[in-house]
Amino acid sequence: MQQILNGLFAGSIYALFAIGFTLVFGVLDRLNLAHSAVFTAAAFVGIELVVTGGLPIWLAIPAVLLFGAILGLIIERLAFRPLKDRHDAHFAGLISSIALGGMVIALLQARYGPDTRRFPADAFPDTAFELAGVRVTLLQIVILAVSIGLMLGLAFLVTRTRLGRGMRAVAENPHAARVLGVNVNRVTATTFAISSALGAVAGVLLALYVNSAQLTMGFNIELKGLAVIIVGGMGSLKGAMVGGLVLGLAEAFAVQYVGSSWRDVVAFGLLFGILLLRPQGMFGARRVREV
Repeated sequence: MQQILNGLFAGSIYALFAIGFTLVFGVLDRLNLAHSAVFTAAAFVGIELVVTGGLPIWLAIPAVLLFGAILGLIIERLAFRPLKDRHDAHFAGLISSIALGGMVIALLQARYGPDTRRFPADAFPDTAFELAGVRVTLLQIVILAVSIGLMLGLAFLVTRTRLGRGMRAVAENPHAARVLGVNVNRVTATTFAISSALGAVAGVLLALYVNSAQLTMGFNIELKGLAVIIVGGMGSLKGAMVGGLVLGLAEAFAVQYVGSSWRDVVAFGLLFGILLLRPQGMFGARRVREV
């Protein structure tokens, strides 16, 4: 039970990060590889807000969410919108996002240097609960609650709101959506903002969980995020949620029963096995996208 809980806590962060990936891909058919840079930048900004700005963590997390949304708008405006009319817009945007992500990391290094940064010891109450031999900290509960709350909020937005209907219309056929009066540019920018906001919160939650922020932290989770959205089903929000939790659980049990050095081997091996059995992913389906 302890390992299941540990896996759920880590997996919720993976899922929150992966949902940002799959939201942009599912709605816009674009793969934003600057997403990991947003994740990293949010961790450093969150620590600075607490350490230098003196904000409590309860205010730093909403501030980081806003920071991520603004960064997402910048990424869409600079890396994707100028290339949207090219015949190779998918590939060009991917390369452009890699370049912009590299610039963000370079700016972080210039601002903070190469050293690891941490939250102060009293940034979050060191409260723990124990029930039936299972130990859970208040921080873990908050991480799980914030992650699940944001994921459910996104699911409601996509399925029940006017903006969500616009997103689904653009995902189905952007040309038809434009004819029907949907402001495609606004929907696109909003999608990037929401995606990056979720990735930013995931970054500050992970930095808070391990009390460490490094310039390379985004590269490590980027591979896991890509694996999660592929296994869950490209473009499936439900698949990203479930895939992230599966990855977290696989890592937790690998550490417990095999060893920490085999964590990634077991976790990615399990995801690879799922793809062998179901190539389209757990919740994916074959689709024909109109042009």
